Amino acid sequence: MVSVKKNFFYSALLTGANYVFPLIVFPYISRVLGVTHLGACNFVDSIVHYFIIFSMLGIDVVGIREIAKTKGDKDKLNQCFSSLFSINTILTSIAILVYVVCIYTVPKLHEHVELMWIGAAKLCFNYLLIEWLYKGLEEFKFITSRSLVIKTLYVISVFLFVKEPGDYLVFFFLTSLNVILNALVNCLYSRKYISFSLRSLNLKAFLPSILLLGVYTILTNMYTTFNVAFLGFSAGETQVGYYSTANKIFAISLSLFSALTGVLLPRMSALIAGNQLAEYKTLLGKTTDFLVAISFPTIVFVLLFAQEIIRLISGEGYEGAIVPLQIMIPLLFI
Repeated sequence: MVSVKKNFFYSALLTGANYVFPLIVFPYISRVLGVTHLGACNFVDSIVHYFIIFSMLGIDVVGIREIAKTKGDKDKLNQCFSSLFSINTILTSIAILVYVVCIYTVPKLHEHVELMWIGAAKLCFNYLLIEWLYKGLEEFKFITSRSLVIKTLYVISVFLFVKEPGDYLVFFFLTSLNVILNALVNCLYSRKYISFSLRSLNLKAFLPSILLLGVYTILTNMYTTFNVAFLGFSAGETQVGYYSTANKIFAISLSLFSALTGVLLPRMSALIAGNQLAEYKTLLGKTTDFLVAISFPTIVFVLLFAQEIIRLISGEGYEGAIVPLQIMIPLLFI
């Protein structure tokens, strides 16, 4: 069994890369595409994100937990994966149908019909990512290695193919291609661990947990990320572009926490399943102490240097925003 420390290292590396790579690209993209085109991409991506949430519901969390419990039994693992994947297929099919209807019935979305269709590919392939399978199996080394290679190709492609404001469609396609390539690699590699079968499916066993966690996920995202979609509908793409810059800072600050919790979920699920409560409590206590130790310095640092961080990331001023970004960032932490 791979140690928690190694898994945390891989997960932290990946989570950090999820924010560092876009930040390498962001100053270049903001200058080439401009705030309005960048805001249009962010607005459409926020809409696609919500459909992805509906297509996944609580499968990400339930999948990690259930795969971690059954990974020692090949037959149970196959049954668990097949059941969860079948539920995900049904949910994604419904989400895609509603998504296509919305493209042609919601005027604001139809304005960006080309971007919306590119986003449809991201929605389709997102459910093929089956990232919950690899996290449940604690294959964080594979997840990190695969992602870093594809993200590196993404960064190179952006600098090669995005040269002028009209290339915002190319930029959004490359962003969606990230998900597509990861999904294809994951599907091919998954045959090493599981085999899909329609026999002995047990959908009812997982549906209550998926629906419960799904509602929680939707409500949480309505609170934390609906602002981007709301700005797009009410204020326009330019303001979305400004706000997204500040929001990136908030996301970066959370990256380390997300890395740790992502590693601990499968390990702690396995400990509970094995009735190792003493080890579970010890690990929980150490984790809590670590999170508290790094959270307050992170908050203080970002609040004090918000203005400098914005300038470093965007490479330009931020006049014209509805709310100055040096004020936006502290508000995100309240």
